[in-house]
Amino acid sequence: MNMTTKWLGFDLPHPFMVGASPMLDDLDMVKRLEDAGAAALVMRSLFEEQIVSEELATHAAMESHEHTSGEATSYFPGAADFSLGPHEYLEQIRKIKAAVSVPVIASLNGVHDGRWLAYAKQIQEAGADALELNCYFLATDPAVSGKEVETQLFELVAQVRQGLSIPVAVKLSAWYSSMAHMARRLDEAGADGLVLFNRFYQPDIDIENLEVTRQLALSCSDELLLRLRWLAILHGKVAAGLAVTGGVHTTTDAIKAVMAGADAVQLVSTLLDKGPQQLTALRDGMARWMEEKEYESLAQMKGSMSLDRSPDPYAFERANYMHVLQSWR
Repeated sequence: MNMTTKWLGFDLPHPFMVGASPMLDDLDMVKRLEDAGAAALVMRSLFEEQIVSEELATHAAMESHEHTSGEATSYFPGAADFSLGPHEYLEQIRKIKAAVSVPVIASLNGVHDGRWLAYAKQIQEAGADALELNCYFLATDPAVSGKEVETQLFELVAQVRQGLSIPVAVKLSAWYSSMAHMARRLDEAGADGLVLFNRFYQPDIDIENLEVTRQLALSCSDELLLRLRWLAILHGKVAAGLAVTGGVHTTTDAIKAVMAGADAVQLVSTLLDKGPQQLTALRDGMARWMEEKEYESLAQMKGSMSLDRSPDPYAFERANYMHVLQSWR
């Protein structure tokens, strides 16, 4: 059974890889994930704010008579709240690369142009095989237009891509007015892969203590549906590879993602819930299913239910909206 696939130019034995998460902070866990069969590993993100904060702190120490720290930085977590600071992050790349033989993909999370982007080059020099650029941004200023947000992202990706020789993937949110256009423009900007989608962690309100509360909830299979739709729409429309992240918990979920057009399947919540052995279970489960259905390769299955090849392409478009509403009894 040929389950090989290609992601960011790497030939992977199967599509299952570890998505960005704290699991890679622990070298013992890193080895367990590789032993369980992870095709590739994505480190958790290093944030733009961490890098900027460290630069400000260094400057403040050198120029103690000046108050250089911006007020806005006080709203972000302190250095002690992050497991890995900028320098520790680079060292962790080196340690992971020395410990495993699978591709190691670092992650940068940021949205603004600035000196923090120099860390992309340092990440490459530390030995990362690729970089995942996580562009998590919520436009709360009514004066900022959608076009401005998109243009900033295109320019950011082009700038990062220009300075690196390793592949660059872009992790996107789903909430753009024209996702297909966004994907095409990012393709033109040099993105080697698109990761669908970032999860927006929604704040809640404590009505008794009058506080905004934050909580991290693991994903569920229901979250896969949005990703399936855009995988199916984008498959064959861009040169960049497509990876799914969020909502893959079962063998059936993974099969759907590949049929929609995913080249790679990033796992996080299901591994946090069930442990590294879930990698083996999903890989073996997909192999058994493919054998039962007489698929000879993953390539034969990939994109078979995409918009271009689906027996019911309108199910991914406006007709789906009308049919679903009429189906309720």
